[in-house]
Amino acid sequence: MKPIPTLTLCGLCLLLAPVSWSAQPLVVPDGTTHPGPRITARTYNSGFALGHDSYNGMGTGSDGHIYYVLSSENIDQGAKMFRLDPQTDQITELDDLTEACGEKGTRAIPQGKSHVNFVEADGKLYFATHVGVYSIIEGKETMGVPPPGYRPYPGGHLLAYDLKTRRFEDFGVAPGREGVLTFAMDTRRGRMFALTWPSGIFYRYDLATRTQKSFGKQCADGEDGVGATYRTVCRSIAVDLDDGSAYFTTSEGTILRYAADADSVAPVQGEDMRKDYFGLYDPTSPGHMGYNWRQVFWRAQDRMIYGVHGNSGYLFRFDPRAPRLELLERLTSEPSKRSGMFDQFSYGYLGFGLGPDGRTIHYLTGGPIYIDGKRLTGKSATAMGEAKGLENLHLVTYDLEQHHYTDHGAVFYPNGQRPLYVNAMTLGRDGTVYTLPRITEDGRTRSDLVAIPGPFHTRRH
Repeated sequence: MKPIPTLTLCGLCLLLAPVSWSAQPLVVPDGTTHPGPRITARTYNSGFALGHDSYNGMGTGSDGHIYYVLSSENIDQGAKMFRLDPQTDQITELDDLTEACGEKGTRAIPQGKSHVNFVEADGKLYFATHVGVYSIIEGKETMGVPPPGYRPYPGGHLLAYDLKTRRFEDFGVAPGREGVLTFAMDTRRGRMFALTWPSGIFYRYDLATRTQKSFGKQCADGEDGVGATYRTVCRSIAVDLDDGSAYFTTSEGTILRYAADADSVAPVQGEDMRKDYFGLYDPTSPGHMGYNWRQVFWRAQDRMIYGVHGNSGYLFRFDPRAPRLELLERLTSEPSKRSGMFDQFSYGYLGFGLGPDGRTIHYLTGGPIYIDGKRLTGKSATAMGEAKGLENLHLVTYDLEQHHYTDHGAVFYPNGQRPLYVNAMTLGRDGTVYTLPRITEDGRTRSDLVAIPGPFHTRRH
């Protein structure tokens, strides 16, 4: 492990900047302007120039440190895991994920990502690895084809990182040697759950027995399918800690439940995600999440699952015991609400979670950009999860007790740049929001750690 000096964008001051409510429009380097309330975020340099777009790959430890993985799409370099100490501002590189999986020097396609949020249990952070090298076929991401002299991707691993010993533990490779796209954990019973990419295989790992069980493909052929067999794989699993059930969805809108007592998977009867308010989708068509939920969490206070539907941005609450799903609020930014249009990221946003107060949802979402009164648009369609055009990043909160929504404004770096490709989030103990967007310095772009100073609370309108 090696400590890394903490730097801010363009050598600017290390002090966290507060929300700016200036009436003067902000002039952005690309020539556009932003007239509304805005937040100035702080950027870090973790020393990993190859850092590529990150999806989840974050968590806050019980030690108060911020843990995160910076992805890599380089065939000779795996993703790297880091730790930030918010008290000292010191960043420490913990390990290369390929090395943590025991695959250093194998000349195989490396462990290029962690596509999942960390879950802590008994002083260890549990998470998983994913492929970062893809082949693009007909505009769709497929498993990377190794060039001459390289071996195929060996499969994603379930891992644990011990906060005290600072050692990694490996729990083996995913079924079919696929990547691990989605992960959750029953911390009370010691069971890990995962969905693979590209085929959408659901499996669980039991820590007590050290056994892995696969339940097979859950959504036709997943993102490995073509035409009638194609289905977008769910990106989030919610675990009911009371009974050990795990819930995930399909792009047709079916809610699937893993039953801990029966060690089996079956559809939830009497409720689903097929809601008119979410939109209309062809589940065999790539480029959207369909009726899948985008990101969810279990809230112990009311024994409910809260989530956001990616394309529409609707916040919902699912009571698995009723079963009943209720829509609470469209959680998109205020400019998006006024436009009436979907945002620019084709799958929706993963930066969604509950704050340290246990009642305030935080959501990093998009907002349209206007030039001379006209909305800036991008591509009308895409065959994979990506930004269809330029957008602002907004921080939205929702108070679950008071049912109040607040858009706190657009987020910018001190030099006026916009955070782009934002699909990760963890919250510090003080309410600071951390994420992993793109940063451009000296003409070079990388993904890296960014802090949005908190705490944030909803405001009464």
